[in-house]
Amino acid sequence: MLSLERQEEYRQRYALLRPGWQPSSHVYQELVAAHLDPAVRVLDLGCGRGGVMERLHTRAGLVMGIDPDLVSLQEHRAPGIHRACGLAEALPYSDGSFDVVCCSWVLEHVARPMRVFAEVRRVLAPGGSFIFLTPSSQNPLLVLNRCLQWTGGCLVKRFYGRSEVDTFRSYYRANTVSRLKRLMRDAGLTVVSLQSIGDPSYLAFSEVLFRVASLVDRVTPPVMRVHIVGECVAV
Repeated sequence: MLSLERQEEYRQRYALLRPGWQPSSHVYQELVAAHLDPAVRVLDLGCGRGGVMERLHTRAGLVMGIDPDLVSLQEHRAPGIHRACGLAEALPYSDGSFDVVCCSWVLEHVARPMRVFAEVRRVLAPGGSFIFLTPSSQNPLLVLNRCLQWTGGCLVKRFYGRSEVDTFRSYYRANTVSRLKRLMRDAGLTVVSLQSIGDPSYLAFSEVLFRVASLVDRVTPPVMRVHIVGECVAV
C-alpha cells in the first residue's frame, strides 16, 4: 500500500531532483493564499473534513464550506468555518456573496459541470476568483483509475488505502484543459491560468518504480500530466 506519508517523502525527493517543481497541492494552496485578506469572503466548495481552508481560514474575513456529505461536515477539523450541507449544482447563497470560490478534488466528481460553473459564477462578486485543483483525465494513471472503477475500484482502495466512506464516483466531465476553457467561457468566467503539473509519487510503490516514474514524468507532454491547477475570474 502507498500511504500519504510515503508519497510525501517521494515528493520531497523529487523536488530536490527538479528545482522549482512543487506538488499541485502546494501550488493550489499558494494560489488561494495570495487572494486572502481580512476583507475577503471565501466559499470552500466540497470542503469535506478540512483541506486548504482548514489551514488558511484565519487569513480571510469570512469562510463558508459546503459539501453534500453530512458526515464529513460533522467531522470538519476547522470550527471557524461555517458549514452547510448542499450541492454545487444549487448553491444556497445569494448572487455575488463571495470574493473567492475554491475547490480541490471536486470537479472530477461533478456530473453536470456547466451547471456547477454557472453557480460558481453566480455567487462570485464581479472580479472574484475561482481557484481549483483537479486531476487530468488525459493522464494514463487516471485512465487506469477510470477502468478500475468499472470493477468497483477495489485495486485503488487496496493500493492507496482509501476507505469505502471516502470513495466517491468520478465522472471526469470537465477534466481536460481544453474542456475547462470552453466550460469556463460559457459560464462567464475568464481563465487566468491553467497549470498542468506532474507528480511521479502516485506510482512510487517501490524505489525502482519511483525512479522510472520520475524519468517518465520529465518527458510527459503537459496535456497528460496528472493534475490541473486553475484560476478564473468572474467577468
